[in-house]
This record gives sequence, structure tokens and C-alpha cells, in this order.
Amino acid sequence: MRQARIKVPSDEGPGTYHVISRTVNGERLFDDLAKEVLRKQLRQVAAYCGVEIFTYAILSNHFHALVYVPRRVPLNDAELLRRHAILYPRLTPSQKARLDAIRAQLAANGKEAVAWRRRQQALMHDLSPFMKLLKQRFSIWFNRRHHRFGTLWAERFRSALIEPKRQLLETVAAYIDLNAVRAGLAVDPKDYRFCGYAEAVAGSTAARQGLSAVLGARDQPWSCVQADYRLLLFGTGAAPRLSANTISAESTTGVIRAGGRLTRREILRCRLRYFSDGAVLGSAAFVSAQLARLRRRGLLLPRTAPRRLPRGWPWCGLTTLRRLRGPPLPG
Repeated sequence: MRQARIKVPSDEGPGTYHVISRTVNGERLFDDLAKEVLRKQLRQVAAYCGVEIFTYAILSNHFHALVYVPRRVPLNDAELLRRHAILYPRLTPSQKARLDAIRAQLAANGKEAVAWRRRQQALMHDLSPFMKLLKQRFSIWFNRRHHRFGTLWAERFRSALIEPKRQLLETVAAYIDLNAVRAGLAVDPKDYRFCGYAEAVAGSTAARQGLSAVLGARDQPWSCVQADYRLLLFGTGAAPRLSANTISAESTTGVIRAGGRLTRREILRCRLRYFSDGAVLGSAAFVSAQLARLRRRGLLLPRTAPRRLPRGWPWCGLTTLRRLRGPPLPG
């Protein structure tokens, strides 16, 4: 039985999410061209759906993104048509004729115009339609290019609702941008072109705006934002200082069990299942509020009980909603 998606209803308020989707069987299907197409489609579909990409990482068999979904508001016809043009920048003659008919219907407020507005509005400011549309469009491109058919993605995308506090948002963002470092594909995420930080370093306005929002510094120059973010990524100044890409789960768990404490920099070198499988991540008050909202809606999910992260972790009081099966730090 499919579990209900844990998200803030679009008509109630905004939500920030860490989303992950993997290829079928975990196969390493994406070459550099596929990663670049997925990157462009991520931006394109986000602009259409009204979703903000804070940062992302695209690897050969999965992708991560930290996204902000604003509260749903009614959009006028001019805005709906503008967003439609983002999604379909080059129309075929039949598509152009269809759009001309829609414009005429909108001007007359005809029955077809009402149905078209409803369909477009349903895709806006909602995490699930955004991810569905992105994965569908990329699957169509990928299957055509490789003369294949059938499913490309392993499962429904996974998501964790993240409390919008700077320390937590910047930590999740850094965790995502460091994916290539943990995978041994780069020593510095700026050298892995398929992540939000590298795109920002390359000069992308959208990528810089996303990371500036994470650090609560939208009004600051990029040089200041980059300096703060690199300090988070590496713990010291502008250059990487770690001799190894990752820290083993065994050594990390050993430190915690021995009563020691780990720095954020050390933890970010591990795969953290709390960030992907915890369902909701934040303070105890935030997680309890989300649990209460789910119960009001009659949604009682398995293994849902607020659980604090173990002692020794660098985030005091950080809590998840879902108890994990197996070790939180996979080897």
C-alpha cells in the first residue's frame, strides 16, 4: 500500500524538501549529456511550476535536489501563458494552432478555457506534480535517445520535509553539493559541473540565488555568500583540506558510541539516511507539529514517532519523524 506523501498542503503554506529519485535497479545510466539535459529540465520545470531550486546534485544513477515550494496562489491568464511558454519554447504547427485556440477561449472565457486553467493551476506550487512532470519529460527524452522503452525510474521519489531554519537548510544543501566528493568523483564540488554549487561558481544567476536563499543572504554579493558556503563545505577557508573524500560509517559510529562529538564537516562526509529517509527533519516542535497535522488528516504512517538524532551529532535537538530501519550511516 502506497504511503501518503508528507508535505505541507499547497493552500496552507510553503514547504522546503530534500528530494531524491533513483534509476531502475540503480543502474548507472546517465552520461554527461544525460546529466546536462536533466539539469536543464530541472530548471525549466521548476520555473514552470513556480518551484525554487536551492541546490541539486545529479549523479549517474540518481539525483538530489533541495527545493522550496511556495504557497499556492491563483495565477492570471497572462502568467499561465508565460509559464506555458517556458515549458514549450518551440511549438510545432499543431501545438501553435492549439495554443491560438486556447488564447481565443481565454479571451471569451469559454468552457475549454476554464478546463485549461484548472489543468495548469493543478501543476503549480505542488511538490508531487513538479517531480512527476520532471521525471516524465526526462524519461521521454532518455528513452527516445537510447531507443528503449519502459520505466526509467526505480520507484516514487523520496522526500523529506525540512524545517526552514538556516543551520539545517545550509547543512542539507552542503550535503547535497558534496555528493560527488563522497562518491570520489571530485575533491571539490566546484569541479563537478552537475551540482548547484558548481553552477553557481560558473556564474549562473539562478544557482547563486538558490544558495544565497539557503544562507539567508539574498541581499549579499555572491563573493560573501561563496566564502560562507565554502567554510561550511570544508571547515576552513577557500580550499579543501581533507585528505580523503569520505569518512567510513564504522569510524563515525565508533566516535559517537565512545561518547565523542563529530563536527558538521566530518558528518557531511558520510551518507546520512536521516536526510533522505526521516520523512520530516527539524526541531522537536516542528516535527511534532507535522505529526499532529498528519493525524488530523487521518494519516497514521508506519514507524512515525519523533526521534532525536543520537548524541555526538553536531545538531543539538535535531529530530526526525520516521524511525529508520537499519543503521543511519550505511557503509
